[in-house]
Amino acid sequence: MQEKKSRDLSKFTFQRTIAFAGILLFVGKLVAWQLTGSDAVFSDAMESIVNIISAFLGLYSLYLAAKPKDKEHPYGHGKVEFITSGIEGALIIIAGILIILQAIKSLIHGNHIQALDWGILIIFITGLINYGLGWYSLIKGKKENSLVLIASGKHLQSDTYTTLGVVLSLVIVNFTQWYWVDGAFALLFGTYIILVGYRIVREALRGIMDESDEKLLREITAILLANREPQWIDIHNMKIQQYGAHLHIDAHITLPWYYSLRDAHNEMGKVLLLLAHNLDREIEFNFHMDDCKPFSCAICQLNHCPVRESLFEKKVEWTIKNISQVQKHSLQTSKGTTFTR
Repeated sequence: MQEKKSRDLSKFTFQRTIAFAGILLFVGKLVAWQLTGSDAVFSDAMESIVNIISAFLGLYSLYLAAKPKDKEHPYGHGKVEFITSGIEGALIIIAGILIILQAIKSLIHGNHIQALDWGILIIFITGLINYGLGWYSLIKGKKENSLVLIASGKHLQSDTYTTLGVVLSLVIVNFTQWYWVDGAFALLFGTYIILVGYRIVREALRGIMDESDEKLLREITAILLANREPQWIDIHNMKIQQYGAHLHIDAHITLPWYYSLRDAHNEMGKVLLLLAHNLDREIEFNFHMDDCKPFSCAICQLNHCPVRESLFEKKVEWTIKNISQVQKHSLQTSKGTTFTR
């Protein structure tokens, strides 16, 4: 519990740093815009407003996600991370649209740019700071399984690419006096950040809709296969829900029918501890215990079963597909035909 509080505090503190750094970087970009009069710089500054709003939304979501379960929220508050990440992605898309509109206006009506040397220097420095914060936010977000920090990292890095595009456009304009380049680059990077925003929204919707995470399911399946015990005749109907950095796992485990309740519960406990020790997440389990049926003998690997009705024929290898199937495993289901319990 103390470790969880420490990790939640660490995520909250870093997100707060991102939020206040965003304000300082926004001010720097406004100064650069006032000096240059560049539409591309103005677009970059407006995109930074989205950074600030998103950062504070993320800060609030981490505060909520860290709160313990209560009567109104029996699964905790972790889902809020998906919601705020979705809002952040939507804001990025809106910023991209605004940048594109401003770029089109610049291309149509033209724009005269000045004080390019100072503008290039200021924008370049803000880009470096943004990228550093984004890189660390991604690393920390993946380590802590925090969608908010991952979304913030992607957003900051996409903002960096936009900023570098602005710097490049200013450099080109400075040497060529081709003022249309300013608007063309803004148009290009406006399109790019719309795509980044779409990916973030898509990821958030996956979490909200509890879409199956094949990578996570494959990891869990590999853990179970590597530590499989003969009395675990079958694991099936596995479903995983994600609540921020937390996991809720539902599954059925088939055990010998003659096991006492205490023995069966101990076997279930082994599976729970196995997953808890091998997954770097806070996990909640809901395992349903099934008794074996006569058709289970053909896939049961227990060597000394006192009630075996038929010989062992084939070991069913667990995969992300069959560990998720609703039916108990049997020779029929392992061959692809449906078995009805």
